[in-house]
Amino acid sequence: VFCFDEKGKVISSAYREFTQHFPKPGWVEHDAEEIWAGIKFLLQDAINKADLDAKDAIGIGITNQRETVVVWEKSTGKPIHRAIVWQCRRTTDICNKLKADGHEDMIRSKTGLVVDAYFSGTKLAWILDQAPSARNLAERGRLAAGTMDSWLLYKLTGEHKTEYTNASRTMLFNIQTLKWDEELLSVLRVPASVLPEVQPSCSPFGKTKDTGVLPDGIPVLAMAGDQQAALFGQLCTEPGQAKNTYGTGCFLLFHTGDKFLISKSGLLTTLACDKTGNVAYALEGSVFIGGAVVQWLRDYMKFFANASETQQLVTNIDNEDDEIVFVPAFVGLGAPHWDMKARGAIFGITRDTSPARITRAALKSIALQSADLVHAMETDTGESLPFL
Repeated sequence: VFCFDEKGKVISSAYREFTQHFPKPGWVEHDAEEIWAGIKFLLQDAINKADLDAKDAIGIGITNQRETVVVWEKSTGKPIHRAIVWQCRRTTDICNKLKADGHEDMIRSKTGLVVDAYFSGTKLAWILDQAPSARNLAERGRLAAGTMDSWLLYKLTGEHKTEYTNASRTMLFNIQTLKWDEELLSVLRVPASVLPEVQPSCSPFGKTKDTGVLPDGIPVLAMAGDQQAALFGQLCTEPGQAKNTYGTGCFLLFHTGDKFLISKSGLLTTLACDKTGNVAYALEGSVFIGGAVVQWLRDYMKFFANASETQQLVTNIDNEDDEIVFVPAFVGLGAPHWDMKARGAIFGITRDTSPARITRAALKSIALQSADLVHAMETDTGESLPFL
């Protein structure tokens, strides 16, 4: 959580990690209630650090990891299942059936997306089929669903809404008509009644109500998926401008203005914002595992206690001709390969292979995956990126 002054200067911030759940190999879940509890704590913490009164807030913006799906009961506001995270691979079989049934080209032409377990639609379909009584409740109009922005907005305001950039990642939203698409909903058996109202990213979404931490009446004025928010925040608001964000994964977005381009090189077409906050298009390369590989080395392999230690660790290696190759396909491979069944591997290990050398190979894998995205982007656009 960040607090900004009226000139956009950061005056305080607060941060907290939350639990990652891995119930089966390739499955990733979050506890939506834990996230909301964390948000409430961080709101209060950031306000206290800024020495402000919450009633002085003039507006709220929300950005979130995209594709992650939450489903909750309208009557109680309680989730019926843990949130299924964007990295989760459990719907691979659903995706393969969509391809086998001949829906791939239709889905690509309407959504700009490839058929992959990455996106929200198959995750939502899975919850409706697998959570007890979920489909029956949905068909009776008793469930609400959405990406994480929708969940947080609901908890802040009681409104059930989303915005264009998050909707564009669901595989249910037509990014040319800017509407939930009846054919896509039919193919994935998702009732329209569970889906949120879709608005422009920069528009009034509601006002705070009964949050337990903020006073009522503070407006939520903007929402956007994290990568589109990063594109806008790094001032890539004109055609031809691009950015790459290094976080859990790596995400390269190239602004194409009002041009809806279908990639021939394994990239996605997605919605973005122009400099006025209005809808635009972008090409996107999505790498699933970037900084998450460092987290894995820290938490599971115990190579170091803090991610910041990696720089010192790898600079002390003498052998610059190391041939270790690290493939961080922990949840398959994203762009430009789109291989849902790929799994991680480390090649070239010898008896003197140390944690430091494996760490260096892991860091190189982040750069090499990003280079794949740049090459695909340049192939699609027919030009070299002027800057990144």
